[in-house]
Amino acid sequence: MEIRTEEVNDFADVFQLNYLAFDNRENESKLVEKIRVSESFVPELSIVAKENDQVIGHALFSKAQVVDGENKHDVIVLAPIAVLPSQQKKGLGGLLIQEGLKRSAELGYDYVFLIGHPTYYPKFGFKPARSLGFELKQFDVPDEVFMVYELAQGNRKKVQGELIYPESFFG
Repeated sequence: MEIRTEEVNDFADVFQLNYLAFDNRENESKLVEKIRVSESFVPELSIVAKENDQVIGHALFSKAQVVDGENKHDVIVLAPIAVLPSQQKKGLGGLLIQEGLKRSAELGYDYVFLIGHPTYYPKFGFKPARSLGFELKQFDVPDEVFMVYELAQGNRKKVQGELIYPESFFG
């Protein structure tokens, strides 16, 4: 298996992968397409897992902002992450998450946010974001599913405020 940066010739496979991974609906596939053509897209943070020439996993990390009054801080959001149904529950999602966190840190970001399953993501170090001073108003979600990973623990800038997802997540 190979984990690498997504390439243009992966786009159709990534669309199909997200379609299959999310119960044969196109919402996440179309979200990936919208993010790819937006200012929040970071090519190095669109990561695929390939095996036998087939895309079996994809994770998309993209830019967002935490806003506190006049202060704006660039952060990363993870969405979506997809694994081919036949490959799920084998650790592939975790490998994609860890690769994305490593790359986000190397690019100088301090935080990665997500809305996700409260028992899955804490295994990778994600914590409830509201308890750390972050807010999310664009989506009405319970505290335990709005999570953050602190990439530069100890060296991070002290940031608090409202996470603002980019326009590509809406409409």
